[in-house]
Amino acid sequence: MKYALIGCGRIAVNHFKAAVNNKFEIVAICDIIPEKMDELLDKFDIENKDSIKKYTDYKELIENEDIQLASIATESGNHAEIALFCIEKDVHLIIEKPMAMNIDDANKIIELSKERNIKVSACHQNRFNVAIQKLRNAVESNRFGKISHGSIHVRWNRGKSYYDQASWRGTWEQDGGALMNQCIHGIDLLRWMMGDEIEEIYGMTRQQFHDYLEAEDLGMAVVKFKNGAIGTIEGTTNVYPQNLEETLYIFGENGTVKIGGKSTNDIDVWDFADETEADLENKGLKEETSNVYGNGHTSLFRDVMEAIRDDREPYVDAVAGRNALEAVLSIYKSQKTGEVVKLPLENFASTDMKGEF
Repeated sequence: MKYALIGCGRIAVNHFKAAVNNKFEIVAICDIIPEKMDELLDKFDIENKDSIKKYTDYKELIENEDIQLASIATESGNHAEIALFCIEKDVHLIIEKPMAMNIDDANKIIELSKERNIKVSACHQNRFNVAIQKLRNAVESNRFGKISHGSIHVRWNRGKSYYDQASWRGTWEQDGGALMNQCIHGIDLLRWMMGDEIEEIYGMTRQQFHDYLEAEDLGMAVVKFKNGAIGTIEGTTNVYPQNLEETLYIFGENGTVKIGGKSTNDIDVWDFADETEADLENKGLKEETSNVYGNGHTSLFRDVMEAIRDDREPYVDAVAGRNALEAVLSIYKSQKTGEVVKLPLENFASTDMKGEF
């Protein structure tokens, strides 16, 4: 698999490591700051490192190199523009979250990729967490029976030093706030587990402590799913003094599950009416991770490689990326209008929130 990485910032290490773990042929990397590429490569001891080409212009990379798959890990506001260019050039993609900053661009990515039969995966790697996979199997096996409600709590800490690392963070044009950047993985999981189809959302956001940003550091919402279940969302970067948890709850007539840990990687509660021996083993499961990004990137990259080979949709496809984005933007719109937002969402962008705080 001939691969290129576009964007060499904070999350790029996970993308590069996943490419190495899957034995991709890493042809080139790209960043507008040359030093970032050197810093990234210095973190890896791999053969043929010197043969990896470096570009400061992603268009030159795509046009000059024979690339099958690229991943986009730039600032969020550039994801859609780069993705649409790559799809036009028949390059398959893994797009770091969020896949776009407005709903129209997300829909364009889906439509163009289908038109050209290009595989696009939104990088919601937590779907591959061991605990999440076990929960998904329980949902698909209807072990919960009728689902009553569920919730996601992303209670993390981000201070000024984090935002000082990159000027685009916390801006409406390039990033959004806690919901878009930190909580979107959890929102993806909640929506996926609760039937995916949302009828309406009512949300509130605030900027409590981060007055040097444009966007929110706290967001909460109530979600009405089409299947009758209710969901709640809490996402914040205001937890003192460090990341506390990313916790997903699902409550059904025949089961209760709590997935906890710093990034939904531990099983804290696992109770079902039809308990099996496997259930007993699941209780107390903990997946060790080196950081809050978890271990899922390698599995996601492998799946995309197999999707290209087998000509099927990736496990986490572009529609999944659009759905997570839609939920976040709906909360933003609800905050802006003070009203319940009915889905599907149309014609709304993060930049519509400029001046909110």
